[in-house]
Amino acid sequence: MNKSGKLAYNTSVVIVAIAAAMGIGAIVFAMVGADIVKAYMVILTEPLKDMIGITEIIVRAIPLSLIALGIAIAFRSGILNIGAEGQMLMGILASSATAIAFASLPKPILVPLSILAGAAGGALWGGIAGVLKARLGVNEILSTVMLNYIAAQFYTFLLRGPMMDPEELVTGSGTPQTVRMPKSAWLDRLLPGTRLHAGVYIAIGLAIVVFFLLWRTTAGFRMRAAGAEAKAARYSGVKVQRYLVIAMLLSGAFAGIAGSVEVLGVHRRAIEGISGGYGFTGIVVALFGGLHPAGIIPASMFFGLLLLGADMTQRLADVPANMVLVLQGAIILAIVSARQFMNNPYVQDKVARAFSRWFGRPEPPAPPGSIEACPDPSDTPDPCLADDPEALAAAEDAASKGKAPEEASR
Repeated sequence: MNKSGKLAYNTSVVIVAIAAAMGIGAIVFAMVGADIVKAYMVILTEPLKDMIGITEIIVRAIPLSLIALGIAIAFRSGILNIGAEGQMLMGILASSATAIAFASLPKPILVPLSILAGAAGGALWGGIAGVLKARLGVNEILSTVMLNYIAAQFYTFLLRGPMMDPEELVTGSGTPQTVRMPKSAWLDRLLPGTRLHAGVYIAIGLAIVVFFLLWRTTAGFRMRAAGAEAKAARYSGVKVQRYLVIAMLLSGAFAGIAGSVEVLGVHRRAIEGISGGYGFTGIVVALFGGLHPAGIIPASMFFGLLLLGADMTQRLADVPANMVLVLQGAIILAIVSARQFMNNPYVQDKVARAFSRWFGRPEPPAPPGSIEACPDPSDTPDPCLADDPEALAAAEDAASKGKAPEEASR
């Protein structure tokens, strides 16, 4: 299959996968008694009708893109990071504690310091799973999921105890949240009357950094080699265990930065439920974006649209917001299925030959070494012997005497 044919094939697979996901979502909407067309119109168009909606999509896309970039680093390196939710919470705690403790520092120092603290908190939490995987062979899916639970409980404990706003104790409301951060720690708002903040520049900048790290540096090449085939990479001298740990440190750091920009740019104090499930949705964004920064940025915008649309469907289309989670699950299945078809050369060859027969074009030559290229050995002369003059001569002599080629060669 040539390049244009492969592009058309991949495009067709993606279109079919999206249609399948939308069909599954339609079935779910119908089961809850919702108007399918209205529900999809609300999800996909309502947030785009005014500037507030558009900026809210971007606000949700910022942490999603940062988490997805970290997930891409881990997945490309051969380790499955399912712990971005916990790493994000640890980043929020570290960033909040730093901003509150050093409130007297000027803004040009305090903002970067708080973000770096968030990155360190996330990296520490991700590094635990990396070390367990590299040194002890502990399954990273198990360890990261368990660390999510620990981080969630630790986060709740601090917000209801040592880090709770003292005013909540005075008034007796007991709302689990920290004190409001000093203005010197806030990320600037870019548009008056909206929540769009300067974290968008951080997300775009780090997307460029990830691209150059993975595809333009030796370390990135080794990380991708370790993820593609660990045994071959180890045989060629790549320290696979070291790069597994580095990948998890970086992945956790990105999740921590996502939490930092969320708390500094949007909420400006740590509160319960601040993560909003971004850690898990970020995995879907990374897969939907093909584990590449160029795909992750638009994918994060799309899922930001879904998240905002989900909130609107509850009010405008009488559809529970949680039903959009089902749509996300359908999208995951569609992505996985599409990747299987796009990465299978046998299926590609079958499709190319089918189209050639349907449109009356000559079939493309079979790949060297395939069954089609080497037919039944009883055929005379055998095309697979064309590159071997002696074997070909023996086959022709056998054919003239009515013997099998194997007998003639003996």
